[in-house]
Amino acid sequence: MKLYCATTNPGKLREFQLAIDTLGKGQFTVEPIPSLQSIPAPDETGSTFEENAVQKALYYSKHANGPVFVDDSGLAVDALKGAPGIYSARYSGEGATDATNNAKLLREMKGKRDRSAEFVCVVALAERGRVLGTFAGIASGELLDAPRGGEGFGYDPLFFYPPRQCTFAELSAEEKLTESHRGRALRLMLDFLRQR
Repeated sequence: MKLYCATTNPGKLREFQLAIDTLGKGQFTVEPIPSLQSIPAPDETGSTFEENAVQKALYYSKHANGPVFVDDSGLAVDALKGAPGIYSARYSGEGATDATNNAKLLREMKGKRDRSAEFVCVVALAERGRVLGTFAGIASGELLDAPRGGEGFGYDPLFFYPPRQCTFAELSAEEKLTESHRGRALRLMLDFLRQR
């Protein structure tokens, strides 16, 4: 079965393709939506990861000839009352980059004793303007005072994952897939599709 994904984030696209190749067991292929770069991005007006994922999936499903999945994901930090949350990708403002987002997070966390955080991912699956399902994954960890590791993207270098005793940026892409919020959500989506 061919699936389409709607993301312009190269890190997410790599993880999507790895997940479908690894977890799909040859039953699924994934491609970006044709001409995705020329499709104006929809407004994200939801107040939750799920609302934003559903908005995007419904919007992009009208531009593909098959099922489309979209994720909305981010980092929720307890000491920051859930921030950056749905604003994770643009936490440091317009033109935000991984480096500027991480720098802002470290500034906001200075002196905080509670370092607990969760990576949250909600994947929404839609086809021709109809939602087929939503699938959520969570990974719980702690924030470090300085980045570690050169793999991954986003907040991975600051996110220490106790079960592996390392940051997500110190895991290979394959190792991260088995543990991450995105890997868990995609696994649920593929299980759903197999049962259709």
